Amino acid sequence: MATMGRPGGKFQCGRFRLAAALVLFCAVPPAPTFAAEPPSADELRVLREQARAFEHGEGVPKDTGQAVKLYCDGARAGDLEAQYNLGWMYANGRGMPRDDALAAFFFHLAASQGHTQSLRMLRFVGPAATEPPPCMQEPKVPDPHGDATDIEFSTEKQRLMAELVRRLAPEYGIIPRLALAVASTESNFNPVAVSHKNAQGLMQLIPETAARFNVRKPFDPEQNVRGGLAYLRWLLAYFRGDVALVAAGYNAGEGAVNRYRGIPPYPETRHYVKRILEVFRHQEHPFDAAITDPSPELEKILHRKLRVKS
Repeated sequence: MATMGRPGGKFQCGRFRLAAALVLFCAVPPAPTFAAEPPSADELRVLREQARAFEHGEGVPKDTGQAVKLYCDGARAGDLEAQYNLGWMYANGRGMPRDDALAAFFFHLAASQGHTQSLRMLRFVGPAATEPPPCMQEPKVPDPHGDATDIEFSTEKQRLMAELVRRLAPEYGIIPRLALAVASTESNFNPVAVSHKNAQGLMQLIPETAARFNVRKPFDPEQNVRGGLAYLRWLLAYFRGDVALVAAGYNAGEGAVNRYRGIPPYPETRHYVKRILEVFRHQEHPFDAAITDPSPELEKILHRKLRVKS
């Protein structure tokens, strides 16, 4: 096959359900869907721009592997242009061994959802790979009903408070282990704890946060836990499931995270985020996008994180 250039036309991307493939392309296995809400169009565009920069070495060292990873993150979430770009890279052996089967997989995937350029490219490749490449496999997420049996309690009262957190967390769409990580780090499951900043109760709610989430009795364990879980649910939607940003927001406030465009440089907050990630053991958490719009600084935060990783 002769090396083909990518046409310069742009295609709109958005939120797509990858499993909805047309019968015409039923030979290609349906792509997996995210367990959490798919990224927004803006987030997909950020991924695609970063991938393109690594692919061509524009402003960053050229890194085909990183480009493929970022394109694949977008392709898995339904970005047709990312799917097409991956097909093109595999079809032309751009920075990697040529693989017509994988090229056909990605062209089929995009073409089945109406991507005209991918449909045209299908005549240049053979049969599609029958199994998705590893990067297209659905990410494993924690069991939504999982607990944290490895968290130790020195008193029966701590165990009872932990059980309250574990029981209420699923009502708010929170994986119990994350809620337990927060309660453990905040108060060590002490329902009458008070910090030097006047944060109160099991989930250490400052008065402003308590009022914001309708907690009238901060030392009532159930009210306090519900207020903390409501705040976690909001932060998860605001930071689109990024656990490090959520933890930083819970500790320092979402305003500080926005202001510093990432985890604030406070030693307490950095230690707090590290502790939450050590206990929860996952970088991402499912979220309900209907709760709130994303942070207005999220795109810049994502750009910054990607630059740091590179």
